[in-house]
Amino acid sequence: MIKMIKPVVNISKVIEPFDTVIVGLYGVLYDGRSFKTEAVEALKTMKRSGRKIVLVSNASLRVQQVIRLLNDNKVPVMVFDAVVTAGEILHYKLKVKDETFKGLGLTYFNIGGSEGLGVFAGLDYLPVEELGRADFMYMGSCRSAADLVDSYLPVLEHAASLNMPLVCAGNDTSSYIGGEISLAPGAVANPNAVAEQYAVLGGRIITLGKPDVKIIDYALDGIDVRNRSRVLLVGDNLATDIKGANLAGLSAALVTKAVHVNFLGEGYIPDVAKTRELATNFDAYPDFIISNLRW
Repeated sequence: MIKMIKPVVNISKVIEPFDTVIVGLYGVLYDGRSFKTEAVEALKTMKRSGRKIVLVSNASLRVQQVIRLLNDNKVPVMVFDAVVTAGEILHYKLKVKDETFKGLGLTYFNIGGSEGLGVFAGLDYLPVEELGRADFMYMGSCRSAADLVDSYLPVLEHAASLNMPLVCAGNDTSSYIGGEISLAPGAVANPNAVAEQYAVLGGRIITLGKPDVKIIDYALDGIDVRNRSRVLLVGDNLATDIKGANLAGLSAALVTKAVHVNFLGEGYIPDVAKTRELATNFDAYPDFIISNLRW
């Protein structure tokens, strides 16, 4: 049976059955430079109506960094019942050295930018300047919004020859920053990405973030949500947000004027046919599509 995808202009038209809303950060609320006023106002209205709101992001930022970002942009933190980030979960797993990270080693070579280095704060992991001296590679952000995957190939090829693991916070392959589509760490690390660069080279990859259902389960357990039929996830990425919602058994709304804008267009009323075509490619299907989150 083909799932119906309903286009909406205002989230208020479909929100009534839902008492809990999960929202992404980049693309939904924030474009990497500023927060979307309509989206923030929509969250405030949902909160006033008694709904629980949870921010779940694949960002490598720690929760405290997200809270600082909210405060700096005058977005009321109290609108959120919980904040969950891939960076915070990675920090915890590195700290306790759970099964995945137990034999990883303590020295890392950062192949990306500096944004996600907070995952190591207060821990006994040490950065090194030479790849050959590292136990593993790390990537929490790209070095530049203008980066191309090809620019990482030399270091990836070297690392693969050393059988070195790559740890990546977040699975997104692209980000929506200032109205432009930019490379994200998942394009290098995500084994499901089109590029599959490190996987193709035979490298071992450790990633954290949506669509992993455990991330969504953790967020919902934290606010004691038991009826998933009353949860709506709002995200901008079919491969991570919408796929995660599908796997978790949640309803989902896709923000189309974000990471998929080049294919879905900038129309005020989203294009159902194009959305279905793209959704079929990702095997990830939203219940609703909205150009931007607005009440």
